[in-house]
Amino acid sequence: MTESGGRESAADTAIGRAGTADTATGRGGAAGTDIARGGAAGPEAGAAEVRRVARVVLLDPDDRILLLHGHEPDDPDRTWWFTPGGGLEGDESREQAALRELAEETGITDIELGPVLWRRYCSFPFAGRRWDQDEWYYLARTTQTATAPSGLTELETRSVSGLRWWTSAELSVARETVYPDRLAELLDTLLDEGPPSPPLDLAPEIV
Repeated sequence: MTESGGRESAADTAIGRAGTADTATGRGGAAGTDIARGGAAGPEAGAAEVRRVARVVLLDPDDRILLLHGHEPDDPDRTWWFTPGGGLEGDESREQAALRELAEETGITDIELGPVLWRRYCSFPFAGRRWDQDEWYYLARTTQTATAPSGLTELETRSVSGLRWWTSAELSVARETVYPDRLAELLDTLLDEGPPSPPLDLAPEIV
């Protein structure tokens, strides 16, 4: 793990005011390996079904963001970093899905869930299929930096190789693939200006 400067961010202040965000309408999305868990059962190639996904932009007291390292199950050399999150299960809300997925993928439960930051649609191939996702990114804060994933599915155990806390400076010079696109820029803006209101609709990503 790496460390960052200990600046107090506007995002942190905004969470204290906003609390848990109400569900809103919009689009979002990102590629990742969370497709093995919950929610809609992933569309077959060419299908119109769009999977509803909640993601978490989790920041620690030093403004580092937690990302998971994923790869194709049958091609470990094809890798990327992505935010925790996954598909909705049953009738749960986006907020409930965000908290559940975060706990399952990272073991972190001591968090303060804030507002929706970004929304995006994405479409990407993974594990031999194409996935269309409508993703909402929630801001969250935690002082719990130790991770202990305990709810990964069998597919996820074959496609997630670890977790890491990143500073915005590290993201800005990273040569690796990171989702969503322009995450370093988005994080810098978040830390400087606080959460956008209303949530920012990001450009769709079709991989």
